[in-house]
Amino acid sequence: MDLMKILRSFEEFIFEAISWLVFYPVTLWRVVRGPLAAMDYSDREQTDGEEGRYDDTLSPPLFLLATILLANLITALLHVPPPPQASPLTHAIFGSQQNLLLFRSLCFSLLPLVAAVTLLRHQKRRLSRETLRPPFYAQCYLAGVCAAVMCIGLTIFSRPDVPNGLGAAVMAAGGVWFLTAQSRWFARRLNLPLYKGFGIAVGATLRATVYLFAIIVPIVAL
Repeated sequence: MDLMKILRSFEEFIFEAISWLVFYPVTLWRVVRGPLAAMDYSDREQTDGEEGRYDDTLSPPLFLLATILLANLITALLHVPPPPQASPLTHAIFGSQQNLLLFRSLCFSLLPLVAAVTLLRHQKRRLSRETLRPPFYAQCYLAGVCAAVMCIGLTIFSRPDVPNGLGAAVMAAGGVWFLTAQSRWFARRLNLPLYKGFGIAVGATLRATVYLFAIIVPIVAL
């Protein structure tokens, strides 16, 4: 009986893992093409039963994790070196794919976390796991695309045979896309003009960046 349970669990794992080959590009296309529609879809899925949630896409946190995992694989295949003059702790992070995956997941998860908390504060709603989950999940879709663009840009910067301007252009385009979608999301959810939504989006992104540097600077210094 225990063996059958193990085999069924393995069967489910194999199916779920291989289905990412289909549902990851589908999810990526839907988010890039219509970020607000994808975020609305995530909100609707939160009201579905546990069994039927995100049946035709990857769930937002899985999408973010899959993006970072793919970025790690590309970095490893291209033999991108760790940052120059890296500290021992930085070498420990960049020298292990598992550590790098956890570190990047933590860093890019700050974007949806700060944005979700910002929304709840402007809505004057109580901060709890129940109220935080829907906006956090929706924001993970934006963070996944942002993570993909930023990792591509940083990889270009690390390649001496590719102009750095190309990497800067890729990251700038990703930043514009992210802030545009973020601004429209805040404006619509809070019933505000777009320019006020833009201000809230910029403020949330800057706070997430500050928190990110608060994590990175001690790591580099140690």
